[in-house]
Amino acid sequence: MVVGVADCRLIARQNLQMKYSIQDCNIFSDWREAAKREKFADAVIIATPDRHHKDPTVAFAKKGYHILLEKPMAVTVDDCKEIVLVCKENNVILAVCHVLRYSPPILKVHELLCQGVIGEVVHLQHLEPVGFYHFAHSFVRGNWRNEQESTFSLMAKSCHDIDIINSLMFGKRCIKVSSFGSLSHFIKDDKPEGAADRCLDCAVEKCCPYSAKKLYLEGVKNGKKGWPISVICEGSTVDIESVTKALREGPYGRCVYECDNDVVTHQVVNMEFEEGVTAAFTMVAFTEKLASRKITIYGTEGELSSEGQDPVTVFDFLTQTKTEYPLDYSSIQNTHLGGHGGADYYLMDSFIQAVAENNPSLIRTGPEETLLSHLLVFDAERSRRENRVVFCANTE
Repeated sequence: MVVGVADCRLIARQNLQMKYSIQDCNIFSDWREAAKREKFADAVIIATPDRHHKDPTVAFAKKGYHILLEKPMAVTVDDCKEIVLVCKENNVILAVCHVLRYSPPILKVHELLCQGVIGEVVHLQHLEPVGFYHFAHSFVRGNWRNEQESTFSLMAKSCHDIDIINSLMFGKRCIKVSSFGSLSHFIKDDKPEGAADRCLDCAVEKCCPYSAKKLYLEGVKNGKKGWPISVICEGSTVDIESVTKALREGPYGRCVYECDNDVVTHQVVNMEFEEGVTAAFTMVAFTEKLASRKITIYGTEGELSSEGQDPVTVFDFLTQTKTEYPLDYSSIQNTHLGGHGGADYYLMDSFIQAVAENNPSLIRTGPEETLLSHLLVFDAERSRRENRVVFCANTE
């Protein structure tokens, strides 16, 4: 049961109050107002912008609330460590929303590796195709475009993926990491000749795959009203008029070559774990597929592959046969929490059960493990910036 909401946006407060019949006394325009009150719920969901995760998490943990925290945990090493410390000191459950840990494909991969179907793991390759229009929406025009307002790409977009890789090493620590990446194409130097600063005024937008008119206006004309179009019309009805107004006045109507974005469009991370196991991660903006992550794991007795929501496949070296392992989505057939391939549902279900039973073991992304994977992300980004191999802080 939802008993309170804190949001600076009036429309968001009103919508949630109406949906969950929340009392007026539990409606807040600032989370600080709620944190001043005596504890009036079992748990709190914190979904503030990335740079504003630490303060509310620490405040509510000190009040004794169990916490579901949107990823990333925080955007600095010190803030991440403080969150973990305060939650442990106050004996509260902390779950970080690395939802992919709960997705059927990753659960199946984890299960098969535990069974030893490919022998000893030697190398893991992981690809995150962000999707060309998704990157333009979120990381060029949108909330995660600028490091000072949010954080760097590897943390904002790919801490999910580094966390998955870390979890599939089953306790082996990363010893050293190297990383390379840069911002390509979405820069002023690549702006087409004759292009305007806004897509609605642009004479060449028809030739641009990133045209806001194509991505948003044509979408709503074809009856689409969900993400990403709903984002640009937050607080108003999604229709031709509101979308046109948003593109005329708001950030999502800007030319992708004239934004204040500075986060990288592509990055590779190479990792060496204990016992010589290696992993390679690639994030790239310029892809057809969106978030259809692909993992290939090479073992001494076989090769395992997983892509998107497809069955997991295993090739056995001894028999030279390939076996498909189907995924179970039966639990999410009657729920609206189908995001991330059903992982949203499994995450919420695990958190609610953990709180109800006071059983932190039901959380797959608790404080210590999340901190380890976040430290690896920070080390990888340090390697990219300093152009050197970094010996990981969590193993020194």
